[in-house]
Amino acid sequence: MPRPYVLLSAAVSLDGYLDDTGPERLLLSSPADFDRVDEVRASVDAILVGAGTLRADNPRLLVNSPGRRAARVAAGKPEYPLKVTVSASGELDPDAVFWHTGGDKAVYTTDAGARRLREAGIAAEVVPLGAALDWARLLEHLHDVLGVRRLMVEGGGTVHTQLLQQRLADEVQLVLAPLFVGDAKAPRLFGPGEYQGGRLRLVETRVIEDVVLMRYEPTAPGTGSLAVPADRHWLRVACELAAQCPPSRTAFSVGAVVVAADGTELARGHSREAGDPVTHAEEAALAKVDPADARLAGATVYSSLEPCARRASRPRPCARLILDAGVRRVVTAWREPDTFVQGADGTGVLAAGGAEVVVVPEFEEAAKEPNRHLVG
Repeated sequence: MPRPYVLLSAAVSLDGYLDDTGPERLLLSSPADFDRVDEVRASVDAILVGAGTLRADNPRLLVNSPGRRAARVAAGKPEYPLKVTVSASGELDPDAVFWHTGGDKAVYTTDAGARRLREAGIAAEVVPLGAALDWARLLEHLHDVLGVRRLMVEGGGTVHTQLLQQRLADEVQLVLAPLFVGDAKAPRLFGPGEYQGGRLRLVETRVIEDVVLMRYEPTAPGTGSLAVPADRHWLRVACELAAQCPPSRTAFSVGAVVVAADGTELARGHSREAGDPVTHAEEAALAKVDPADARLAGATVYSSLEPCARRASRPRPCARLILDAGVRRVVTAWREPDTFVQGADGTGVLAAGGAEVVVVPEFEEAAKEPNRHLVG
């Protein structure tokens, strides 16, 4: 289901702690980095913190810069992003400054927690999620009902850990502060458990006074029928490749990427690559991978358009090329229309061959863009 882009934001000590155990909050960021965080807050639709952070820090979670707030209003957005918290118990202080500063607020909770929050008169929209908290449902509600497209998560460690372990985080923005905490009782950023495999992609590093910002994106593909953040990343790459295709009146512009299970990119390609007027994207990408590469068996092919089931220009369509390569998972943005082939069904060919096909319709418009002259 569609959901917001989820950005995890945190600052930690050199030994990985979010705070110490003293009565006052440990300030890890520098003044310039606090301003950067304010800029990121101004760019999102909502900011989320867990109940533990709300109780411990009593944050306001505001955009502090008047200029940034004015720019939001000029762009037709609320002056402040929506403020969101999550509490299974619903045991939150109705007098916390969180509820009485900024703009709109929402709290996600259980059915029992919702009753407690309403009795307490919490000044926020209360959204019950059933008997237990469900992050997927929470994000779906934020997207579909509250219109949130970009969500910034500012803690605490339990929330960050759950979102990463459930593969619901699209980006991690981590600031490393030049100090040590050294207290085993202090809170850490990430807890134990099962995380995604492979290495995350380092998108950016930046020195900000005496701290360092590091931005990471997950790269390891999903393993089943549900799209994970890394799937969205690679499908976005495929759509960008489609835009590089030489235009044609007789064929679609398509991009494709082949990615191993650990997130290693094996190859990429696009339609009519290297001047060949009949080369398809998946064909171009797969041709760059050694057929004996054992990683193909666990790989995912990302294609901006559903792989073809029939073609006149080559003996084997792309769906068959993918199956013959041993790949058993395909992620695509757009099902092939009847523009050139009636009843095209690459998904059916792939499924019959034992492959999982995942369609992510939120990228359909991006996949169509370089083909507007063909489909309108």
